[in-house]
Amino acid sequence: MTWWAWVIGGVILLGAELGFIDAQFYLVFIGISAVLVGTVSFALPASPAWLHWALFGVLAIVSVSTFRRAIYERLKRDLPHAVQKGPAGESVTLPASLAPGESCQVEFRGSHWTVTNGSARTLAAASVAKITRISGLTLFVQADE
Repeated sequence: MTWWAWVIGGVILLGAELGFIDAQFYLVFIGISAVLVGTVSFALPASPAWLHWALFGVLAIVSVSTFRRAIYERLKRDLPHAVQKGPAGESVTLPASLAPGESCQVEFRGSHWTVTNGSARTLAAASVAKITRISGLTLFVQADE
């Protein structure tokens, strides 16, 4: 492979990681390895192709296994933690009456959910129920008071 192909490939990997994909910083080190191999093949144009591929493999494996975790944790530590409450605490209108432990389907926020009565009393049809917790794709509700 020519030196410029290594550099272009490395830049594409860097751009993919930084612009489009969250591959948890793996592509950055693989891209840097490709750019370094491109630099070496530019400086030593008579070197064989197998040497470029071997150098690329060694650089990629060593850089990912040695530096990725420390740098990724350092960068990740500075990001604010996103708190996602989800739909807990919101209300939903029930299409059918639900005895304790019974379930039905409800459209909520543009998606169909399974709603389960998590209270000890029956909830009437067309009543408004409060979402108390979420488990997978199931909303647990109780009477909205």
